[in-house]
Amino acid sequence: EDVAADRDLNDGDPDDSKDIRLTLMEEVLLLGLKDKEGYTSFWNDCISSGLRGGILIELALRGRIHLEPLSIRRKRLLERKVLLKSDAPTGDVLLDETLRHIKATESAETVQTWIELLTGETWNPFKLQYQLRNVRERIAKALVEKGILTTEKQNFLLFDMTTHPVSNATEKQRLVKKLQESMLERWVNDPHRMDRRTLALLVLAHSSDVLENIFASLADDKYDVAMNRTKDLLDMDPEVEAAKARGTEMIWAVLAAFNK
Repeated sequence: EDVAADRDLNDGDPDDSKDIRLTLMEEVLLLGLKDKEGYTSFWNDCISSGLRGGILIELALRGRIHLEPLSIRRKRLLERKVLLKSDAPTGDVLLDETLRHIKATESAETVQTWIELLTGETWNPFKLQYQLRNVRERIAKALVEKGILTTEKQNFLLFDMTTHPVSNATEKQRLVKKLQESMLERWVNDPHRMDRRTLALLVLAHSSDVLENIFASLADDKYDVAMNRTKDLLDMDPEVEAAKARGTEMIWAVLAAFNK
């Protein structure tokens, strides 16, 4: 089952068959990076937690974790715990490290708590061990290995910084075009008819404050249509939408966590 989930990473999207396989975290970082400069906006303080949300969704789509089943007393999405479904390795370092953390916890935690723990936003010193460190740099290195980014050193007056300019612009353009078309030419007006990974990526782009980067290149009229449709999608009630279809609960739970 886990192997099938890994093989089915881009379910429902035949256009991806010939392209480089990227995780949701890699796609979010790629959308957030300035192409030539090779770093994210200094004013973006959301992308760190957004990337952690991406890790949880990616693990859910790969069949490794899920939300606890609904009981007689129906809990809200943000009250339901994240449960381990399988600890089979995914082959991705960050995903496997997160799996080990989820497996090691004595008591299950919610989606919102896991995003905070993985980001390191906790006052409990005993839970600092669950923080994922250097996430942006590790994702960038994975994108370098896949030939999409390159590595440079830049001098910023008082310090040197490693940057990762885009070297494979075609891959980033393909990603942006796919998301633009999902809101324009391929618009289905129903999140449950959308490709799950596209839906997840729009949620994560919103959570990571990189949504503007997707639609910035559009003409004004198309930009307005795409942004309005995306806003309508993100304004939907996660509780209602999660109840409509299995397989998207984690996506809606992450949206609920960032909308809180």
